Amino acid sequence: MARPMRTAAIIPCFNEERAVAGVVAELRAFDPAIVTVVVDDGSSDATARVARETSLVIRLPVNLGIGGAVQTGIRYAARHDFDACIQVDGDAQHVAGEIAALLKVRAETGASLVIGSRFIGEGSFRSTAMRRVGIGLIASTLATLFGVRVTDPTSGFRLMDRRAIALFAEHYPQDFPEPVSIAVAVEHGLSVAEAPVSMRERVHGTSSLAGLRSAAYMFRVIGYLVLVRLKRFL
Repeated sequence: MARPMRTAAIIPCFNEERAVAGVVAELRAFDPAIVTVVVDDGSSDATARVARETSLVIRLPVNLGIGGAVQTGIRYAARHDFDACIQVDGDAQHVAGEIAALLKVRAETGASLVIGSRFIGEGSFRSTAMRRVGIGLIASTLATLFGVRVTDPTSGFRLMDRRAIALFAEHYPQDFPEPVSIAVAVEHGLSVAEAPVSMRERVHGTSSLAGLRSAAYMFRVIGYLVLVRLKRFL
């Protein structure tokens, strides 16, 4: 009899003391067997103390940024032989119940990396025009350079299987990790798929694609994607 799949939920957090307990509780309510791993990315508030009441916590002494925090969690999953890990933001924007959609697409396609997309399916998410343009150009770059079609390349809600865990434990982008990691996965022969999911509106903080910063973000991401592609010829 096959053993149940062991799944870790990686929750990168920076100053999320108000939200993290609810995120962990929602994940546990969805599936009590999920092992929650809160990665406190050098927070200056009580994120680690609050999270430690209900979850495993890895506390980083300095802020590494989202790439370093997520890779810390992925390395934990690799060292402890998890079958899958799911990245969930610590700000409560992601809905735990939508993990079922990620698992469904994984079962149907066998994809090593399944990305939760706000832009497909019924009730598709609507964002600002500037944000949509930026995301669309990043998606077009991924399609052109790597032949992978995704609608939501900046989504941080995703499922990784053993192959993706092993790859990202060693090779995970520190800058713009969500879109660039898609390129890294494709370059290493991993399959990528999307699942339609709903997400909550952001309650705290601001998006990296907000306002005038979206143009700078977009061009920098595209530059990084070009560099990943060029490495094939170096």
